[in-house]
Amino acid sequence: MDQTTRWPNFSDLELRCRCGQCPSATRGKSPMDPDFMDRLQQLRTLYGKPMPLSSAYRCRNHPAEAGKAEPGEHCAGTAVDVRIRGADALELLHLALTLGFNRIGVSQKGTARFLHLGVSPIGGRLPSPMIWSY
Repeated sequence: MDQTTRWPNFSDLELRCRCGQCPSATRGKSPMDPDFMDRLQQLRTLYGKPMPLSSAYRCRNHPAEAGKAEPGEHCAGTAVDVRIRGADALELLHLALTLGFNRIGVSQKGTARFLHLGVSPIGGRLPSPMIWSY
């Protein structure tokens, strides 16, 4: 089963790294974690509305990752940032929590309004469960 059939609401283009230099960006295929993507598709199906992604997979050279001591969930293909605001953000957050998304970042001020939705093993390198604001 190809990605477009398995995750019909998410295109290869929006899932790949946007640094413009890595193989993900030039090949057009994203190394997103399949289990994470199954969960994300389940969330999209439950939500029933578009979930435009502002960020998905990021390689280690992506500007948002390059300055970090350790790569984040985006590098593992286990996180996305969804452009969303207000009551829609609250609804999506509630659904994400019921599906086991356990690393949540909230940005609801200014023009960069989004939810970071990630999954990381409890007891792993990244603190989980965790919620933070930008």
